Amino acid sequence: MTQDELKTLVGQAALQYVVPGEIVGVGTGSTVNKFIAALATMKDRIPGAVSSSVASTRLLESLGIRVFEATEVDELAVYIDGADEIDGQGYMIKGGGAALTREKIVAAQSRRFVCIADESKLVQQLGRFPVPVEVIPMAARRIARQFAALGGTATLRQKDGQPLVTDNGQHILDVAGLAIADPLGFESEVNQWPGVVTVGVFAHQKAAVCLLGTASGVRTLSY
Repeated sequence: MTQDELKTLVGQAALQYVVPGEIVGVGTGSTVNKFIAALATMKDRIPGAVSSSVASTRLLESLGIRVFEATEVDELAVYIDGADEIDGQGYMIKGGGAALTREKIVAAQSRRFVCIADESKLVQQLGRFPVPVEVIPMAARRIARQFAALGGTATLRQKDGQPLVTDNGQHILDVAGLAIADPLGFESEVNQWPGVVTVGVFAHQKAAVCLLGTASGVRTLSY
């Protein structure tokens, strides 16, 4: 089974966690795009979605699913999103698609986080995937030095030869070389550094369930 087929499989499996009659939180990325396509098959059973990125909003609307602003909704029953890495406790690294801040906001607004991923994303310890950190541009060099002091190498993410600009108008540092033994402590520490918008470690907003696409089908991990 190809990686694309695994993504389709978990995207469809996530439908069982959508609560009819309630607005659903929707993440960002190629796996989430498969979920959005599946969600369109039951769009008449939900009021709509809150989206974590401009790209997901466009796809949702193109399929006839109403998109609400996060400010219009007090609480979401479920947030469904992918991950770049997820460990055995449901802690994740996210932000490969540059939407980490909005993803974390919508996750915090939701009662339950359902992660959808293929089995290559399951790791023993977070850090093999470079940790994305959304930063205010004027602080980027100093924050890179702070990561260097922790043993990490921070690289400013580029697009078309220029620093990538997020949906929030900020930049992203990708930090390689970290082994994150304490995701909760790491997230708390880095989020306090001046100039950090958010760090792509999702420990305080961890997954409650992970639907993992494997060659033998969807494996459900509960935390």
